[in-house]
Amino acid sequence: MRVACASAFCLSLVLTGCSFSPTTELAPDTGLALRGAVHGGQQPIAGARIYMLAANTTGDAGPGIAASSSNASHSLLSGTGSSDSLGSYVLTDANGQFTITDDYSCTPNTQVYLYSLGGNPGLGTGVNPAAGLIAALGGCPSSGNFLTSTPYIVINEVSTIAAAYAFSGYATDATHVSSSGTALAKVGIKNAFANAANLADLSTGNALATTPNGNGVVPQTTIYTLANALASCVNSNGAVTGPTNPTACYTLFNNATSNGTSTGTIPSDTTTAAINIAHNPGANIAALFSLPTATAPFPQLGAQPNDFTLGIEFSGGGINDPYAIAIDGSGSPWITNNGGTTSSVAQLASNGTPISPSTGYTGGGLTGLFGGIAIDSVGNAWIPNYSGNTVTELSNSGTVLSGASGYTATGLHRPYGIAIDGSDNVWVTSVTSPFNVVELSNAGATLSGASGYTGGSLAAPYSVAIDGTGNAWIVNKNTSTITQFSSTGTVNINAPFTGGGLSTPYSVAVDHSGNVWVANYNGNAIYGNSISEFSNSGTNIGGTNGYIGGGLNLPYSIALDGSGNAWLANSLGNSVSEFSNSGVPITGENGYLGGNINAPDSVAVDGSGNVWVANLYDSTVTELIGVATPVVTPIAVGVKNNALASRP
Repeated sequence: MRVACASAFCLSLVLTGCSFSPTTELAPDTGLALRGAVHGGQQPIAGARIYMLAANTTGDAGPGIAASSSNASHSLLSGTGSSDSLGSYVLTDANGQFTITDDYSCTPNTQVYLYSLGGNPGLGTGVNPAAGLIAALGGCPSSGNFLTSTPYIVINEVSTIAAAYAFSGYATDATHVSSSGTALAKVGIKNAFANAANLADLSTGNALATTPNGNGVVPQTTIYTLANALASCVNSNGAVTGPTNPTACYTLFNNATSNGTSTGTIPSDTTTAAINIAHNPGANIAALFSLPTATAPFPQLGAQPNDFTLGIEFSGGGINDPYAIAIDGSGSPWITNNGGTTSSVAQLASNGTPISPSTGYTGGGLTGLFGGIAIDSVGNAWIPNYSGNTVTELSNSGTVLSGASGYTATGLHRPYGIAIDGSDNVWVTSVTSPFNVVELSNAGATLSGASGYTGGSLAAPYSVAIDGTGNAWIVNKNTSTITQFSSTGTVNINAPFTGGGLSTPYSVAVDHSGNVWVANYNGNAIYGNSISEFSNSGTNIGGTNGYIGGGLNLPYSIALDGSGNAWLANSLGNSVSEFSNSGVPITGENGYLGGNINAPDSVAVDGSGNVWVANLYDSTVTELIGVATPVVTPIAVGVKNNALASRP
């Protein structure tokens, strides 16, 4: 076992953020893999067990998924001289210090984290078995170990919140972090682990105010407030007694259950509590906010928040009056922009770093980008040009593939909605008369004849989605109806479909069962501000008035996550709403408000479980970290593999 010498080191507390950083005496030595310390707030935790764990890739873990042997994290340590049912571990010394040298091995590109459990927080409380803290290290280096990089790692409540939120979509609890073995899932969990670095600095234990690249605003004080809630339990003896005179751990654990309600599983350590809060960021806000004491170790929000979502607001890459957003297979968001003198498309990396230049991608006929954007199965982006009556195709690196003016499809008139089928053919709606739907091949050739596909009482068809069998579903804004075409362009003889609360429908999505979900923009008292759901045969299954509540307020866009839950951008509410796959509202009356959401007109879910929102008025995009279930991206791959609204 390698344990750092207590007498050789001291800690320097940093009052801004109430964390600490190593002195020059603590500079990592050449050849050491990992060194660091564990703290509960400002207090070192002595005798804590430090495990090095790797995420599994043989079975999904995450919200609503039970812990099992197939999704258990792997222990990487060996030969330390100490082990238990979780694996080998090293102990922290009296100052909370630990050292791990060559006691481990890991497979390159597996995702690694440190888990600290138990120990004495040094407040006269004795050992606290409920003190669980984590730090996300990310991908194992190509060398198979961390010997070539020797960071100093602070494991505390801040690092725990950062990691718990970042990979919550792949975590059931502290020791069950796992994805499936698909290529998309491995990309998703890799990106999820990397997101922790956008929230906290592992070398200091501080929450960040801006992302390392500088273009993202991080909710620093919200992170600290959540860290304080954990610290109230960590800096105790871990007793879970109540409800009369409840201990801090009792209050934390009973308000951070697996489903956010009294029926959920109660966690036994603070890391699992943090993961559960990330899964249910709108639950029990008052109780969690009240946990920190007057001597809380980190800066606290001045007032109780609406919710505990962690939203990062990104700019750059040419984002300017963003209208639509889509996610590719690498987790990269693509955003259409209509601000400035030139329409453009912006692209960010999965961690929000700009990929496109400061002007965005331009040219290729991009003009009047009021409609949608879609990504095909090879990662190329397709954009309808409302003002140019053309469609532009960009490669996955932003190069124009469709010529100087875009594809001039026969019959296309004021193109708006766009979707891609399992053959990478592109379906585009003409939103002004003569109304139609035009189909293009993936080479830009017109497949739908001289007039496009017509019939079915098309009337201002705002949005189109393709189901797993290749049928196209189109919502008609002007008549509050739905039209369906087969994969060959034949209109369903029963179309248009009506009822179910349809009222000025703006956006449509299809789930794994082929059910059709519609966002109703109209805000009247009887219909609208609702979601309609229809079966794959066009039967209303969402009730007379559709699904209501959840903070819906002129919902402009809808997206489905890997659990089939619906996410809606509320253009008037400056919020995002979430509904279960059975139509039950999960968000409260205000929706989720994190990340300075402002006039959102598009929403998308990525393969890491993050929800991305385009903020029209702020010329930014917001990423709500780890709030959703990871989903197959791009949507065209979900169509192709019959995996719509499914986990990757």
